Amino acid sequence: MPKIYARRRLSILAGLTGLIAMTGLFNGPAAQAALPTPVSAATARTYLASLTVATEDRTGYDRDLFPHWITQSGTCNTREVVLKRDGTNVVQDSSCAATSGSWYSVYDGATWTAASDLDIDHLVPLAEAWDSGADSWTTSRRQAFANDLTRPQLIAVTDNVNQAKGDQDPATWLPSRTAYRCTYARAWVQVKYYYDLSVDSAEKSALSSILNGC
Repeated sequence: MPKIYARRRLSILAGLTGLIAMTGLFNGPAAQAALPTPVSAATARTYLASLTVATEDRTGYDRDLFPHWITQSGTCNTREVVLKRDGTNVVQDSSCAATSGSWYSVYDGATWTAASDLDIDHLVPLAEAWDSGADSWTTSRRQAFANDLTRPQLIAVTDNVNQAKGDQDPATWLPSRTAYRCTYARAWVQVKYYYDLSVDSAEKSALSSILNGC
């Protein structure tokens, strides 16, 4: 599908805010709120200060050690739940596949109308989690991490952006939309703190720099 760059039309929307709120028609860029709201920057700074700093070790990593996407309810798996949550006017068929809708990718500001153009990003990548302590987890805990809908860990974004991110941490990759970087850093730290994962020194430095500017 063609790529449509979404841009806020603040001057127009200002006069329509009341009407939009009543009709529930506005989702557009505000769809970023679909990600469970991460902790505040102040809390994230506190969390970050408490995380263990350690060198990463990827020995033995295999993506299959993190079972995903699991069934969440009925015929819907985790990917389909996130697509429904993060999209606007999403229609699903009897097997829960999204057949239509609109998705705004908060990483790059693109809007898509085909689910096939979206990946579900593990905000803290599976390989990064393995490097940071998940190598010692049980399979059930790795499954919970890979399908976590409660923490700010899963988000629908442009597929090639997610693929470019790969398994990089914030020291080497950040969303191109600078307006989203504070949210991204807050979410990253919250997930690492909740799962008691370590950070490496470059990662901690990058996160500190972002959070100090939030």
